[in-house]
Amino acid sequence: QVQLAESGGGLVQPGESLRLSCAASGSIFGINEMGWYRQAPGKQRELVASITTSDVKRYADSAKGRFTISGDPAKKTVSLQMNSLKPEDTAVYYCNLVGRARSYTNLLYYWGQGTQVTVSS
Repeated sequence: QVQLAESGGGLVQPGESLRLSCAASGSIFGINEMGWYRQAPGKQRELVASITTSDVKRYADSAKGRFTISGDPAKKTVSLQMNSLKPEDTAVYYCNLVGRARSYTNLLYYWGQGTQVTVSS
């Protein structure tokens, strides 16, 4: 029932900026956090940044100082401001929501379909 809609990807030159946005729809008993992952060709999906409902933020080392995550996971929205983009940032970016169901304690991981970010001169 939960679906995540992403927007903001595109093609930019090195040094430019993009802002990714994500909004989830559907009912969830509890939400722990939302974030952004990315996957480049031939590589594993990796966490870029996340934000909890208590506003604790986490960043990949490669994103620190350049990317800023914001939003309100309780409202099922999250954004990622990406500045000073590098070719190494090229990947498909996926919005992620981590939640809980009332009937069991396992964490639930929901994913968007992905949005392409390409950084090239």
